Formats: sequence, structure tokens, C-alpha cells
Amino acid sequence: MVNNIYIDNCLIGPRAKTFIIAEVAQNHDGSLGTAHAYIDAVAKTGADAIKFQTHIASEESTLDEPFRVKFSFQDATRYAYWKRMEFTSEQWQGLAGHAKDAGLVFLSSPFSEKAVRILSSIGMPAWKVGSGEVFNKDIIRAMARNKAPILLSTGMSTFEEISSAVNIVTDLDLEFALFQCTSMYPVPLTKVGLNVIEELRDRYSCPIGYSDHTGSIYSGLAALAQSVDLLEVHVTLDKRSFGPDVPVSLTMEQLKQLVDARDAFKSIQENPVDKNLMASELMGMRGMFSKSVCVRKKLKKGTVLEESLLTVKKPGNGIKPSETHKLLGCALVRDVTPDRLLRWEDIE
Repeated sequence: MVNNIYIDNCLIGPRAKTFIIAEVAQNHDGSLGTAHAYIDAVAKTGADAIKFQTHIASEESTLDEPFRVKFSFQDATRYAYWKRMEFTSEQWQGLAGHAKDAGLVFLSSPFSEKAVRILSSIGMPAWKVGSGEVFNKDIIRAMARNKAPILLSTGMSTFEEISSAVNIVTDLDLEFALFQCTSMYPVPLTKVGLNVIEELRDRYSCPIGYSDHTGSIYSGLAALAQSVDLLEVHVTLDKRSFGPDVPVSLTMEQLKQLVDARDAFKSIQENPVDKNLMASELMGMRGMFSKSVCVRKKLKKGTVLEESLLTVKKPGNGIKPSETHKLLGCALVRDVTPDRLLRWEDIE
């Protein structure tokens, strides 16, 4: 049995609708104003949460760190890029307040213990642990101090490593969820691995999410069809924007499509149909769409009916095709035409 969790009073688990997280990551490109613009844009889509990443260059990186993708025209090093992505504690507080006012759950992934302290002062309703931090026991222990659920990404982990991370979290008496993802940017559809979702459910009896890096809506839709408990997708204001995360991101229009699909899928799943009862309710429609017996051509009074003279046409409120055998050998008591259904009163 899957253990449900709560994120900011939102139920996460099999009985709830999929919790959709819009991941901004670094798509704000270091602009505080752009980060706030993302909050307003995401709120309009109906997503549940917005997530950022809290980077502090001096606490998590060195000048030796290479670029994952060499993209920047202004940052000589990866360290310089992280430095440009930093916001102050007050700025993070402002972003969290804006998200709350907009009706969104505010989340941010910390990449150092100092980042955890900054976010803890704001009050995190859950901690999203990136795939590269799953191996970092110290950062998980630092997160554990406010007792919020831990959301673990598994993009680079073996099952043995996932189990090790789960043991750390459970030893700290914390609720948790796991995310299937593949740490490729973008990840091809052939390596998405949605089959892992059920295996994670079976092994760990916790809510399971899917974190998408494809840059399309297809795998997100497929995950929703599997009733995934959480869905995280990267988002961008425009596919022409600058930054390394843009190719793996969805537009706000695509995010809205996923939200609408989530709500539609939930409505479908929550309303099972009794086939027999539905057939009864559709009797009127059945009459419109089914057919009844009529003649193929104009026939005179006294004509003896045989199979070659009969056919079926709409609507279905006349003599049923299954009753055709009752007509054979009967004589007409009046002239009939092919533009009207044959009636019982037309025969002897």
C-alpha cells in the first residue's frame, strides 16, 4: 500500500490528482524580474507548484567545474555562471511570497547546506533533491531539520543507490517520494523509462513522480496516463530564450495542455461506467443511430414480401432487422415506398 504525503496541504498519492511542478531552474538567466515573471505565467496555467534552484557558487562549485554545455557569451567559467544565478535571501523570500500570493506552492532545490539554511528560513513545504545530490548525505540531513517531505530524483542512480538514499530518509523519520527521470538534456524518448514507475511503486510503497527532460509533452502525457503522483516539467517563457535548460523545457501553452490533460484524466478515472446502465440511458440515441426495415423500391398493394425486396435504413424506431423473418411471405395491404419505413400495419 502506498503511503500518501502532503505538500503544503496538498495530498500526494493514489487518491489525489497528479501534483504538477513547473521547474524554472536557470531559465530566469539570473534576472530577478524574469524569475517573478515566471511565477505569474505559471500561475495562469493551473499548475500546482513552481520550483527554482538555489545556487551559491562559493558553496557548491570551483573554478575546475566544466560547463555541461558550453553556451554562455558572458561567463568565462561555470563558476561564474553559478555566481550570476545567485539571489539574496531577501530576494528568495520575495519570490516565495509572490508564489504564495499567486496560489502556487513554492519549491527550490538547494545545492549546498548554506542554500538549505536560506530556504529553511523561508519555510519549505517539501525538499526536492536533484539527481546529483541524492548521494549527498549531509545536504539531506540538513533538509531533515524542518521535517518536510523529501522528493528524491533518481536520474543517475542504481536501485542500490536509491535504496541507500531511501534508508537515510526513513532513518530520519521523514516522508518521501521518488521521481523517475533520466539525467540527459534533452533525453530522447527512447530513454525516458516510464516502465520504472511501477517498479519504484512496488519496491518503495511511496508516491512516485516523473521528472521530464524531453522538451515535449509526450512523455508527460504518458506519465499522466499511468496515474503518476507527481509530474515535474521544465518551463520556459519562450523556446527562443537563452540558457542551457531551454531545449528541455515546455512553453506555458504546453504546460497548460498538461494541466488540462491531468484534470481530464482524473475526471475519467473517477467516473467508471456501468455498460448495461449506459446502454439503457442511450436508448433514445440508439433509435437515432440504428436502422429499421424498409423496402428497396416502390411496391404495390398485394405484393408478397421476400428477402430481396427488403433492406434497412435509419431510424431504428420501426421493425427491427432481427424481425425480418416475420415479414417474409406476408402480403402488403397498401402501396409502400422506399422513402418511408415499413410498418406492421402495412402487411396482412
